[in-house]
Amino acid sequence: MKYLWTTLRVTDLDKSLKFYQEVCGLPVRSRMSPPGMELVFLGEGETLVELIRDSRQTAVDLGQHVSLGFQVPDLDAALASMAAWKVPVVAGPLQAGPKTRFFFVKDPDGMTVQFVEEN
Repeated sequence: MKYLWTTLRVTDLDKSLKFYQEVCGLPVRSRMSPPGMELVFLGEGETLVELIRDSRQTAVDLGQHVSLGFQVPDLDAALASMAAWKVPVVAGPLQAGPKTRFFFVKDPDGMTVQFVEEN
C-alpha cells in the first residue's frame, strides 16, 4: 500500500491555492473541473495535497484534531515569511527535543498547519 494524498474540502479555492502555493510552497501538479466541482492536486514527490471546491457546499467541517505538517530548513525564516504574508502564528515556536522546533498556523478554512525544523 502507498499513501498518495490528503484531501481538503475548501470554501474558496483561490484563497486556499494562494495559501498552499505561496505559504507552503507547493506547486500545482494537476487541476480538473468535473461538473459542479474544482479539484487541484499540489505538491512534489509521492504525497500530495488535494483541494476540492464543491459548488453545492457552503461550509467545510474540519477535524478538530487533524493537521498537516511541513518540514522547513529554517524555522526563523518560515516565521518571517508568515509575518510577511500576514498569516498569524497560532502556537509556537515550540521546542520538541534538542533538534526539533515547530509552530502552527491556520489555512483559510481553519485547518491547522504545522511547520517543523529538524536539525
